[in-house]
Amino acid sequence: MRPQGARHRWLSITPEPELELPAALAALRAGGPPSAAQVELERQRVERLVTRGSRRAWRRYLAEALTLASSSNDPAVAEARAIVEDVVRNHNNLELAI
Repeated sequence: MRPQGARHRWLSITPEPELELPAALAALRAGGPPSAAQVELERQRVERLVTRGSRRAWRRYLAEALTLASSSNDPAVAEARAIVEDVVRNHNNLELAI
């Protein structure tokens, strides 16, 4: 039997993905500075994943984020790429501990 709450333990890893990934992913998708509406769409996507998604869906989101980051060498999105890579790497390392 699994401990109570083990299914949702991934939700408590760190808030950085929810805080930093929306703007960074919006920039990667836009190929430069995103509009407020683009950032809001990403923020809503993260909110849906966190409030109604599964760990598997969250991992797919992080994998998609890394794919977007690694598919662009555009200097206009270099900071967004670095944020995504750093946040996902940190998240993955922390997840190993749970």
